[in-house]
Amino acid sequence: MVLFPSLAAWAATGPTWTSTWLVALWAVCYCVQFTASRWCKSRFRRRYLTPMLTYALILAAAGVPFLVLHPAILWWAPIYAVLCGVSLLASWMRRERSLWSNLAAVLASSAMAVVVAPFGSRCPAPSATDRLTWPVAPALFPGVGVEIAVSFALALFGSVLFVKTMIRERGRRGYLHASWTYHAVLVAVGFLCDVLYGVLALALFARAVALPLVARRRPVPVKAVGITESVMSLLMLVLIPLGA
Repeated sequence: MVLFPSLAAWAATGPTWTSTWLVALWAVCYCVQFTASRWCKSRFRRRYLTPMLTYALILAAAGVPFLVLHPAILWWAPIYAVLCGVSLLASWMRRERSLWSNLAAVLASSAMAVVVAPFGSRCPAPSATDRLTWPVAPALFPGVGVEIAVSFALALFGSVLFVKTMIRERGRRGYLHASWTYHAVLVAVGFLCDVLYGVLALALFARAVALPLVARRRPVPVKAVGITESVMSLLMLVLIPLGA
């Protein structure tokens, strides 16, 4: 799922060798981050160091040539350094399931849509008609990339709230009410922007309401929650690029 925002931008803006290369690099970045998080959580045990270094070497070998050819992408380095730092801190504190850690992960994966979009073959030039754009360096922040990133960030954060109501925060009314309110607002905003966004938000809202209500009467297996989220994520991957 961490790849879905970048894959959505890759598809929406027209795949190229460069954008494909970048998406592959992002996949390796995730492997580095995941293994580094386990290393931090273990208090730097040696057994977790080897996988991290292996992925880091692969990333360096495949990524340095990309940086040489496209140095402007280093603009994103400070942002991702902060997000990575938050993730590693959460692992060190053994709070990688906390809301703030989840938010950092959502922002990191969603922002990749903006990073990937400029390398697409059909990435449109900045326009005054763009629903979402960025006034600074618009070539690095194409409207379609920003729109996909924001859409995924909003949808994925809703998923974070929903999963918490089903597992770690199950039975806590505060989280349940926050999830329902958030998804209701998402439906309204979605239909205001595009009917496809509205349909997606409505599907997310339905599962955010239905499954916790079902769980009050009988246990809902974690596997069922995971399958539901996989289906919802695939729906995001299809509808968000079409809406953008």
